Amino acid sequence: MANLVSKRLTFLSAAALSLTLMMPAQAEEAPGIDTVVATVNGVEITLGHMLATRDALPAQYQQLPAETLFPGILDQLIQQTVLAEAAGDEPKAVAIAVENQQRALMANITLEGVVDSATTEEALRAAYDAAYSNVEPTKEYNAAHILVETEEKANELVAEARGGADFAELAKANSTGPSGPNGGSLGWFGAGMMVPPFEEATFALEVGAISDPVQTQFGWHVIKLNETRDVAAPTFEEVAGELAGQVQQEAVEAKIAELTTAAAIERGVADGLDPAILNTLSFEAE
Repeated sequence: MANLVSKRLTFLSAAALSLTLMMPAQAEEAPGIDTVVATVNGVEITLGHMLATRDALPAQYQQLPAETLFPGILDQLIQQTVLAEAAGDEPKAVAIAVENQQRALMANITLEGVVDSATTEEALRAAYDAAYSNVEPTKEYNAAHILVETEEKANELVAEARGGADFAELAKANSTGPSGPNGGSLGWFGAGMMVPPFEEATFALEVGAISDPVQTQFGWHVIKLNETRDVAAPTFEEVAGELAGQVQQEAVEAKIAELTTAAAIERGVADGLDPAILNTLSFEAE
């Protein structure tokens, strides 16, 4: 009987061992931000600490290979930890700086949410319609000029240009302005981009015509209008980026106003302080 029981136990033990070997090994918990990668005198350094350090690095350092970045960041955190312990008690300046940094980080979380929710296709389209739906096409002018010091010289050049001389060559030979070597070309411009007397004379010309001498603070100009064009409002795609910035800024300002209005804010003695206190107060004096 004893032998029979012994045999059965041996069989069951073998079967249990066989089943154990056949079962898949339990997976280890995947590393996360709370995973401790090192301890320094009992102070834990986690993958989260490493991640935050990585994210604060300049972009060029974040592009380093992982096999270089990982040990470098870990060594930095270990060194900072031993140095921090050696400093002794936490100075007031450090505690306040940590409070400010935490405040800024939490504020950014709110702002990121505001920006993300505000930047919708519908909001951008509405901003585009508000800015451009009633905008009429504007006119732009392509002109060239010759700048000289005296009215007499300008009149001579007007006569030559109207007589058939090549305007660009006259500009190269006579103009004192920076556009002279380029044949006097000013490219395309619209209202408000040139000084008033120059604009008035240019806008009054027919395409291909030469102006009478025009005086500005720079000297005397002879102007040739090369061509004009009507410029329509920009397309939505052309200004979408600009509109996004505008929508986001407005949403942020509105959120700040909303939260500030709802908050119980007491400025204490702030309004009665001399602003120069910031230039005289120091942590060392405390």
